[in-house]
Amino acid sequence: MKFWQSMAFCEPEQCAEVARYAEELGFEGVTLAEHQFFPEKLESRFPFSHDGLPLFDAEDEWPEMWPLIGAMATSTRRIRFCTAVHILPLFHPISVARSAATAEALAPGRIVLGVGAGWMREEYDAFGIDFSTRGRRLEEAIEILRRAWTGEMFEFHGEFYDFDRVLVRPAPAAPIPIWIGGTSEPALRRTGRIAEGWMGGGGASDEMVELLERVHGLRSEEGRAHLPFETMTLHSVGLQRNFDDVRRLEGAGLDGVVHIPFRATLGRRSSLSEKRAYLDTFAEEVMSEFV
Repeated sequence: MKFWQSMAFCEPEQCAEVARYAEELGFEGVTLAEHQFFPEKLESRFPFSHDGLPLFDAEDEWPEMWPLIGAMATSTRRIRFCTAVHILPLFHPISVARSAATAEALAPGRIVLGVGAGWMREEYDAFGIDFSTRGRRLEEAIEILRRAWTGEMFEFHGEFYDFDRVLVRPAPAAPIPIWIGGTSEPALRRTGRIAEGWMGGGGASDEMVELLERVHGLRSEEGRAHLPFETMTLHSVGLQRNFDDVRRLEGAGLDGVVHIPFRATLGRRSSLSEKRAYLDTFAEEVMSEFV
């Protein structure tokens, strides 16, 4: 089992040192979350809570992911960085292709582009993008990303993006893996068809087993079961002390678990020493069981 640390809500000035220490302790990687803003009036329902309310509020910070990845990349040598998730339909894919490829140049082989369609309609409304088309936009954008990363001239004429021949630089030495986040049926089917990985949103172990079986089944239906693929759940879902559940999920095809954000237990702000102690405890009590 691979263990990742969520950097959601982590103070930006601490991220590089936290990543360096997580690498020292043997974490596989760190994940970074994204929202563009917190609306004064939020009517959209958060899909990963029972009451539909998000696990954050207007006081939480949402720093830009790519500069943080750059800072963390220069402070580390092995640890991986996963955007979990980048709400891809809100951005032009050529811009995302350049950002991800630049990060890949700083951390070769260590970048995972985790993408999703998003759940907050208010973001789409503010950007003037049709919320109802976000799934189709996502798939079109993924196609553009992969063509942009070839380092060759290409053109694209689709439903949402239309441009003549362009060359995007820098180009990664190898394609950056794209993981899709989400538990809806469209997200699962999209994963089976076009993704190199899947990210769940946490939940009870029985539910997670069903989702993992569905994802792997869809990949088989698409004839893609032989291709490299990784799965992880974006929250530790109370599994830190239930090793039998972790092993059960591992047997069902789960490759990684993301440790909950520091904010969940240390509060909105905490010191570097508090974060180091928190990581020490997790590494000693949990990660050591899966060496």
